[in-house]
Amino acid sequence: MMENSFRFYRNLACSYFPCHKVENEEEFNCLFCYCPLYFLEECGGNYEDKYGIKDCSKCLIPHRPNGYDHINKKITEYNDEKIRKRFNR
Repeated sequence: MMENSFRFYRNLACSYFPCHKVENEEEFNCLFCYCPLYFLEECGGNYEDKYGIKDCSKCLIPHRPNGYDHINKKITEYNDEKIRKRFNR
């Protein structure tokens, strides 16, 4: 069993695989097929604003080897900020 296998999943059976043009398909991670950071204004990704709608088609953060850590860090920061604001810390 792969160490830290919960951080990586590649769906070779997906008809869209890979959904982005990449150099190395072996490192393409499908775990976050839909990015959980989409609704964060400051997600840290490479997106374009198209008439008020985020176009993330050029962003590879969720699909890179360190994407899992980036996403979890951003979610933690977002939650910490909400707690700080709510309790004035």
